Amino acid sequence: MRTHPQTRPVLGPDDIRRSLARIAFQIIEKNKGVDEVVLMGIRTRGQVLAERIAQNIAKHATPVPTGSIDISGFRDDRTNADRDLGLTEIPEGGLDNKRVILVDDVLYTGRTVRAALDVISELGRPQSVQLAVLVDRGHRELPIRADYVGKNLPTARDEQVLIHVEDLDTLEGVFITGGDR
Repeated sequence: MRTHPQTRPVLGPDDIRRSLARIAFQIIEKNKGVDEVVLMGIRTRGQVLAERIAQNIAKHATPVPTGSIDISGFRDDRTNADRDLGLTEIPEGGLDNKRVILVDDVLYTGRTVRAALDVISELGRPQSVQLAVLVDRGHRELPIRADYVGKNLPTARDEQVLIHVEDLDTLEGVFITGGDR
């Protein structure tokens, strides 16, 4: 991995594992079980995290279906003509009347989540939509908040939060890079 000279680790693999296990327990508790719960990971790292949360849930409750959302065609810097579901994968049974839990790696401005909500509205009519993120770094531009947060991580706007997962990267961890520190 090529790093910025000011890259610093914030969470290691064990921290990530504990955070995802805690989020899984919170999902079970808040939803009074997992009947009708579907996890939808925002590609790409959100998808990996959703699968890990599903594995944690399966240790303590009924396994939950997991899918993925490709928001690239629904970003707000694109026209409606560009809308394409891309690599979105819908679990068997669809999303209608389900409690959909969107999973993403980092919550920042809220624009990614807004795009994911647009995708969900194209796919069906869930009973509810909740949001789980590994890191909430602040700086919201839209009125969106996470229901489940692994780590609140206040950052400066000129910093970046990098999430690495072993499934996709050669290492696992959460890092902050940039800024004046």
